[in-house]
Amino acid sequence: MPAASPIPHPSRRWARRTLLWVAATLAACGSGESGLDRAASAGAPRLSATAALGEKIFHDPGLSASGRQACSSCHDPDAAHAPANALAVQPGGALLDQQGGRQAPSIRYLDTNRAFRFADDGTPTGGFFWDGRAASLQQQAGEPFLNPREMANANRAEVVERLSRAAYAADFRALYGPDALADVDGAFQRMTLALQQYQLEDRAFHAYTSKYDEFLRGRATLTERELRGLALFNDPAKGNCAACHPSGRGSDGSLPLFTDFSYDALGVPRNAQLQQNADPGFFDLGLCARPSGDLAARTDLCGAFKVPSLRNVARRGSLFHNGRFTSLKEALTFYVQRDTDPQKWYPLDADGRVVKFDDLPPALRVNVNTGEAPYDRKPGQAPALSDSEIDDVIAFLHTLDDGYQP
Repeated sequence: MPAASPIPHPSRRWARRTLLWVAATLAACGSGESGLDRAASAGAPRLSATAALGEKIFHDPGLSASGRQACSSCHDPDAAHAPANALAVQPGGALLDQQGGRQAPSIRYLDTNRAFRFADDGTPTGGFFWDGRAASLQQQAGEPFLNPREMANANRAEVVERLSRAAYAADFRALYGPDALADVDGAFQRMTLALQQYQLEDRAFHAYTSKYDEFLRGRATLTERELRGLALFNDPAKGNCAACHPSGRGSDGSLPLFTDFSYDALGVPRNAQLQQNADPGFFDLGLCARPSGDLAARTDLCGAFKVPSLRNVARRGSLFHNGRFTSLKEALTFYVQRDTDPQKWYPLDADGRVVKFDDLPPALRVNVNTGEAPYDRKPGQAPALSDSEIDDVIAFLHTLDDGYQP
C-alpha cells in the first residue's frame, strides 16, 4: 500500500485528454466509423450457453428471500440497468421492508473496468461498487444475494437451494454436470460466473448507441445547444466535467466511457431520507470504510466514492452515492454553487453558521475536493456555470442516452 497522501486531483490530466479528444473527434468525423464501430453496429450475437443461463438468473426473483427481488429489480434493462424509480435507495430484505444504504448504480459500461488499485501517481482507481470493494463483475454479482438489505439469503447454501428449484435448474446441470448443484461453493461460483458472462456478452450492457456515439462516428450532428454543452463540459475553467468523465475516444479509438474509474470526495449533502442517517453519529465514509478494513488507515480517502459513468445519466431517477438529488438540474447546480452559496445546500448550526460538508465528521471534511473548478470558488463569487450554461450541459448529457434514433 502506498504512503498516505491526498487523492491527486484529476485536473492534471486535463491537457492530455483535451488533445486526445480534439484529435480523435476530428479523425472520427473525417474518416467515418472504425472497425470497432462497425462491429458495434452489427447485429447482436447470440449468447453463449453460459451467458443465456446468466440472463435467466439475472431476471429470477425466486433467488431472493422475499421471492420478489431479482438482479433486474434494481438494474432494470428498460432503465439503462439502473432502478426504474427515483428512490434514493432501494428496498430489500426478506419482506422487502429494509432500506438499502446506497443508491443502486447502473451496471452498464463496466466490462472494461478492473480490480481496485492505486495508479502510479497514487490515484485510487477501479473496483466495483461505490467503494470499489469487489474485484470483478462476478464478485459484484454475488454480494446482493447475501446482503440482508437486498436479496437477504442467509448463506450460499440457501441461494443454491433456491437455484435448485428454479425452472432452469436442468439447464444449470446440463451445462455444469448432473451433480453441479450438490457442491454449494462450486454452484455459487458458477452462478456468479454466468451472471458475469451475461453482462460481458449482452450488447445492452455496452451498446454504444447514443447520439454522441453517432456524432463521434460522423453519422450525427449535435445541435448548437448540445455543442455548447459539450464545450462547457470539457472546459477546465467551466464545468471541468471531463477531468473525471473523459469525453474523447481512447488512444486505441475506443468510444469514451465517461468515467476514469477514479474516486472523489464531493461533499454531497447528507440525505435525511436514508434511515441510517437518523443516527447523527453515523457517516458513510466510502473508500476508507470498506468491509475488509484494508483501507481503514487511509483516512485521507474517507468520503471518496467511485466516479460513475455519465452514460444514460439523464435517465437516472436519483444521483450520487446517497441519492441526495433527483434531477440533473439540481445536481449540476449543486456542483457549481456548492462553494459560492453553501447555505443553499447545507444546514445551519445553533449559531447560524453553515455546516458545510455535513455528511462527513468535522475532522474529515478537509478531504473534500475544493482545489479545482468548479469547486475553487468562494462565497459571493459567481459560480463556474450560469443557469443557462447548466441547461446547455444538460442538453449535452441527454446525447449520452443509449438507443438514439436519427
